[in-house]
Amino acid sequence: MDTLLFSANAVAPIILVILLGYIIQKTGMVPESFFVYANKLAFNVAIPVYLFYSVYNIENLSDINWSLIVAAVAMVIVICLFAAMFFMFYTKDSGKRGVLIQCAYRSNYAIIGIPLAKAMGGEPALATAAVVSAFGIPTFNILAVIVLSVFSYNNDNKKISVSGILKSICKNPLIIGVCCALICLAVRNYVPFTIKEDLPFVYETIRDVGGMASPLALIVLGGRFKISAVKELAGDIASGVVWRLILAPVIALTVLMILANYGIISLTKADFPALIAFYGSPVAVSSAIMAESMNCHGELARQLVIWCNIVSIFTVFAIIVICKYFALI
Repeated sequence: MDTLLFSANAVAPIILVILLGYIIQKTGMVPESFFVYANKLAFNVAIPVYLFYSVYNIENLSDINWSLIVAAVAMVIVICLFAAMFFMFYTKDSGKRGVLIQCAYRSNYAIIGIPLAKAMGGEPALATAAVVSAFGIPTFNILAVIVLSVFSYNNDNKKISVSGILKSICKNPLIIGVCCALICLAVRNYVPFTIKEDLPFVYETIRDVGGMASPLALIVLGGRFKISAVKELAGDIASGVVWRLILAPVIALTVLMILANYGIISLTKADFPALIAFYGSPVAVSSAIMAESMNCHGELARQLVIWCNIVSIFTVFAIIVICKYFALI
């Protein structure tokens, strides 16, 4: 019961802020255009700054278990490819394909996953989670740009341009935010200067702007959520939820355990909570903002964020119970 309550407490604040956005929209407190512009603000400013702040605050990248990091990132790519093959047959709607594939592999690691890892495994798990995030979050975003570009409604019946996708990757605000943070991390050990220590006012500004990313994105999701669309998209929602919360963590964790048993990677009890959170968290909030900004099925993306968060209360609980039973955490 404590595990179930823990799962509920991790997700409940997200659902409540989404509900707040829905109430704001229903009461007409702000015009509909507010959510359109707030969506752009979240995508272009708040979320990139938040990602920069999250990655920049990783304390140390030394002593990295590179075999684990490579395997963890590789499994994200594998899940993306498997999901792409499945959803290519599942639907002919290009915009839905992009959204569903993104949902399958992309977890809400920054907002839910890292705190979840710490709660399961303490500081050792948090250290692993921080390093995984430094490589996992860029992977999530690069794959998202590729998937959403390929399956965008803009590309219906058009030849896919590799150069166009590369330009989209380079111009994507989320990727720019993460890359800037990684550059700062790379030079931090060689240059006697840090933003946090030498420019505290800049650091605090980054922290404050990044702090509004999650609530702003969630309010936008609630404000643009349509209950009437649930019935129409029920099958798509169910498919996306099953891939994100059941198939992805089962496939990834099973493969990683097999690799560890054969000595291909090193996997400790401190690592496993970080991996559970990496693969088992609900779909990233920014996935809906990004999908709509790149002309994919925005309504389906919003529905998936909401329903993945609701269902994850029970799936995260189940994963934790199973892992405890087998003494993995």
